[in-house]
This record gives sequence, structure tokens and C-alpha cells, in this order.
Amino acid sequence: MFKKALTASLTIGLTLALAACGGESKEAGTTSSSSGSVGESVDYEIIGIDPGAGIMKATGSALEEYGLDDWTLVEGSGAAMTAALKKAINKEDPIIITGWTPHWKFSAFDLKYLEDPKGVYGGEENIHSIARLGLKDDLPGVHTLLDQFNWTAEEMENVMVDINEGTKPEEAAAKWIEANPDKVAEWTEGVQEGNGEDVRLAYVAWDSEIASTNIVAKVLTDLGYKVKMSQVEAGPMWTGVADGSVDAHVSGWLPVTHADYVEKFDGKLEDLGPNLVGTKIGLVVPAYMDIDSIEDLKE
Repeated sequence: MFKKALTASLTIGLTLALAACGGESKEAGTTSSSSGSVGESVDYEIIGIDPGAGIMKATGSALEEYGLDDWTLVEGSGAAMTAALKKAINKEDPIIITGWTPHWKFSAFDLKYLEDPKGVYGGEENIHSIARLGLKDDLPGVHTLLDQFNWTAEEMENVMVDINEGTKPEEAAAKWIEANPDKVAEWTEGVQEGNGEDVRLAYVAWDSEIASTNIVAKVLTDLGYKVKMSQVEAGPMWTGVADGSVDAHVSGWLPVTHADYVEKFDGKLEDLGPNLVGTKIGLVVPAYMDIDSIEDLKE
């Protein structure tokens, strides 16, 4: 039996070890030999992100629905996941991660989603802007801007790529805003300017939400508001808006990823609708892996 080894040194101190057994050789870019399996090649591990993320809950459900009792979902962070992905791809090693689009990794690497015949991950999702109750009365300009904010996955990915290549998030946001005045004009049409009022935005540390939150913060700052951004996990982000300690977030993945929070805080916050349409979540692998469906993980 042959197994490859993959070790990723992660910022949270998480060590991912994919054990190796010597013996048979295997052509790079495949997932199994005549006596091996996909599961054995990755030590039956799926590399996940922060435990509060909806995609982690969905993946836990997928393990149950597909009868993957021997598999483990490894908790970590978005940064840890992409670090492990980069390392695996550099060696053409097998790896399975929790993935979502839009995300810069799909521009940087040749990746594919595993088919989900049971529909555990649902279809396409949208990202919603969520405001605290009373925001429209207290900060009407902020409310209007958030209500009118919308962009495409391609536009978001342009900001994400700049950030991934080393540009500071606030600088990447400023660069995009300067290059897209017509789009920003749509968002700010009829928006009441600020006079130094505080605006509190929360976001999760996903590349997509770092990009969108910095964009909104920069536009609001240019309009005269004083914006404070807080990076938290999904639970505190939704809780903050529901209890009024946060004014808004633009990171609501619905209807699947954050469904529990919408149900939990029903009537305690305002859904302003999608700011980006057509996202997706699921299990992702490098295109060189000879696997197409979650069903294949049972082999």
C-alpha cells in the first residue's frame, strides 16, 4: 500500500499529517493505486475551516448522509486551509478541502467541486447584507448604502486576488473603488452623507468577506462615517447584529450556510437582501485527482 505524506505548518498550531507507507510507486496526480483508495491517500481527512462556519456543519451532515464513518473533518481556519491546499498542489499531492466560491483559490489553482448527488450542500447561495433593527432610523445613510450595495463574483475576486498577492485589504479596496466609479455611484445614489457617526461592521475571516467588508467600509468612510470593523466568527457576527452591538454585516450566506442563525434570530434583525448572487459551497479537490463525486469517498 502506498500513502503520501503531507504536513502543513499552520498559524493556529494545527499539524496535518497524512501518513505514508512505502512500497508501490504511483504516478503523481492520481488518488489511488490498485491496492489503495482516496481515503487512504489523505488519511481519511477533509481539511476544513473555523468550526462556527456553516460549511463545517454542512460537511458534518455530508459525512453522515454518505456514510463516511471513517472520515474526519479537521477544524482550522480559512488561512490554514489554503496553506494546506497550496502545499499539496505544489507537490501534486491529494487533498480534500471545504470550499466555496467566490474565492481567489479558483483563479490561482485548477480545482473542481465533488458532485453532491444527495444535495447536502444545496444549490447556489447568495450573500446577504444584514442590519440591526433600528439602523434605518439611526443611520439612514448607512442603511441606504447597505441596501444598495451589490456586486458580482468576478468583481469580488479582483479584490481578493490583490489581497492574496500581498496588498493590504484597505488598499485593495481603495484601488478597486477608484477603478470603478460608476459602480460606486450606483451604491451611493441618494445616500445621506455622514458627519463622523460611528458605524460598526462585523465580518468573518473569509477572503470573500474581508474583501466585501473593506469595500463597504471604504465607501462609508469616504461618505464621512467613522467605521470600525471587527473580525469575529460567524456566531458572534450574527449575535452582534441581533443584539445591536454591531450595526451590520455583509456576510450572510443563505439559504444554507447560515440558516441556523437566521432561524435563531428571526425577528431580531433585518435582511436587506443579496449583495452577491450565485455562490456555492461543497467539497473541493485539485483537478488532477481522479475523483468526481462525494460518493467516491466510500470506495
